[in-house]
Amino acid sequence: MSKEMQGAPQPEPQGGPKPSTLLDRSDVRVKHASGVSGTVSAFVERVRSGDLGSLPVIAGLVIIWTVFTSLNPVFLSANNLVNLLFDCSTVGVISLGIVCVLMVGQIDLSVGSMSGFASALVGMLWVNHGWPVLLAIVAAVVVGAVVGAIYALLLNRLGMPSFVATLAGLLAILGMQLYVLGATGSINLPYGSTMVNLGQLIIIPAVVSYLIALVPGVVMLVIGLRTRERRRASNLSAPSVGSLLSRAVAITVLLEGVVAYLNQGRGVPLMFGVFLGLAVAMDYALKRTRWGRSMNAVGGNHEAARRAGINVGAIYTSAFVLCASLAALGGVLTAARLASASQQAGTGDVNLNAIAAAVIGGTSLFGGRGSAYSAVLGIIVIQSIASGLTLLNLSSSLRFMITGAVLAIAVIVDSLARQSRVSHGRA
Repeated sequence: MSKEMQGAPQPEPQGGPKPSTLLDRSDVRVKHASGVSGTVSAFVERVRSGDLGSLPVIAGLVIIWTVFTSLNPVFLSANNLVNLLFDCSTVGVISLGIVCVLMVGQIDLSVGSMSGFASALVGMLWVNHGWPVLLAIVAAVVVGAVVGAIYALLLNRLGMPSFVATLAGLLAILGMQLYVLGATGSINLPYGSTMVNLGQLIIIPAVVSYLIALVPGVVMLVIGLRTRERRRASNLSAPSVGSLLSRAVAITVLLEGVVAYLNQGRGVPLMFGVFLGLAVAMDYALKRTRWGRSMNAVGGNHEAARRAGINVGAIYTSAFVLCASLAALGGVLTAARLASASQQAGTGDVNLNAIAAAVIGGTSLFGGRGSAYSAVLGIIVIQSIASGLTLLNLSSSLRFMITGAVLAIAVIVDSLARQSRVSHGRA
């Protein structure tokens, strides 16, 4: 092609749209997507593409609560739900750490042993050696962080699979727990102390709980309006102010209703508030920070993430350190809940429930997808099953079988959703 041909204005293809027409159509798309119907259509499209979000676990929770309430109306009583929230907090904090390692495609099988060792360490330092309780708690969490760093070192430097490293850690940490507890096998914590009261008695004041319930709706509205303005400035589809306001009002009414119902009983446990606070902080870090985006990238494809300039080793280290630290903190809360540290702490079904809660809540076993709130939803499902069976005076063997079935269903849904996303992406 000659220079004259290159420099000459190219004729517009016959029947092709003019730039103004394209602009008009983009405006139509913006207006169409900004209404309530556009919001619903976007939700349906996400579901069809395999992005189910929390929909399956919420549907499962509704079914579980309906069944147990029909069998025993006490299940949904305010005081029973308060006790359920107390029980959710201990393993729920551990499950938050599991979300981190699952998101990068790894696993930590030692979280139960780590929680038991942390409770034993706090009991030994606080009760037997007279340390201030806060210093003992910090020491336990620091030990957890060191253990997590060792796992990451074994993975990054030696290439040891996390399954093997954490399985070895499970046995070693369990041995340290038994050593710390000594011949007695248990350490009773001072009943009536602030730590024990946190695990059993302390409730958020009613007025404060109502104010806290307002925060999510306000934050959702503010963030939604800011995002809307940025998208409109870029001539992209954006939700209407009415739809944003309706969603904020809906979540506020729901939360205020839940708080009002719980306040008819004992109220909202402070320990559950601590758990939710950690979940909110982690959700912000995973969704709004560079670290969170790197976590998703490494879990999706660690080699592609490495070539994109992400320090994969550092991301693995942060995930394992967070997981072990939160496991230690969960062990401290468990000791507060039981008012003791014993050889049974961290054993039994703690590992099962922590991992199952993350997966049931929606965190993918394949890596690259998860949410801090999945741990919240998942542990509520598991504790609901346990509470319902206890009220019905049924064997604990049923709890394991039902929880296993729910876990299997969650993994199947995750696998099908993953296949749907892949096929939708190819289409």
